[in-house]
Amino acid sequence: MTGIIENKIRLVVADDHEIFRDGLRNMLLKTDSFLLCGEAVNGEELINIVRQTKPDVVLTDISMPEMDGVQASAILHAEFPLLGIIALSMHGEDNFIIDMLEAGAKGYLLKNSSKDEISEAIFSVFQGEPYYCKTTTKNLTQLITTSSFNPYKQHKAIELNNREREIIKLIAEGFTNKEIAQKVYLSNRTVEGLRLKIMEKLDVKNIAGLIVYAFKTGILQTKIQKYNV
Repeated sequence: MTGIIENKIRLVVADDHEIFRDGLRNMLLKTDSFLLCGEAVNGEELINIVRQTKPDVVLTDISMPEMDGVQASAILHAEFPLLGIIALSMHGEDNFIIDMLEAGAKGYLLKNSSKDEISEAIFSVFQGEPYYCKTTTKNLTQLITTSSFNPYKQHKAIELNNREREIIKLIAEGFTNKEIAQKVYLSNRTVEGLRLKIMEKLDVKNIAGLIVYAFKTGILQTKIQKYNV
């Protein structure tokens, strides 16, 4: 990829709904860090635009006419392995999100994500780090951890002490900070501090990212019991 040009991350957007593209375009143009290089209405058009403009990050809808986001992502990932691809999805498209991740996307966002979260996701995948929507569900987290998608293959698992492993395990099992505090005999504030420290240590953006990292790197090998966002 070309990297940041004029201190801006180069973007291409693909979605067959004009109203959504208009809204996303207006949001991106208001952000000094981004340069919109092109827009596509289907997968074939997306591939052609990426080949011509060599962007850093692509935001693409999953369901599009002629060629969907999954097919386009697989082709683009094969040609441009460093390209940051973000899947844009609707509620209830969990299985399609997994298909996108396995095809080469580095993360996903719901279409109603906030401006701040969209920006955070773009910066994350640009830096080569995966991004999971903050509203990731229990079901989707389980699907990701058991899928072939693994952005951490080349990562060496970070050393965690027994207390940190215990906290991660309890988070993965769906316990709240208050419940964890009661189980490990610590204050709520201490548990919250430990959770933030662990996320910073693993360089993950949210709880879904923490759990996926822990399972994909072998930090945790037990089954997720009742993870809730």
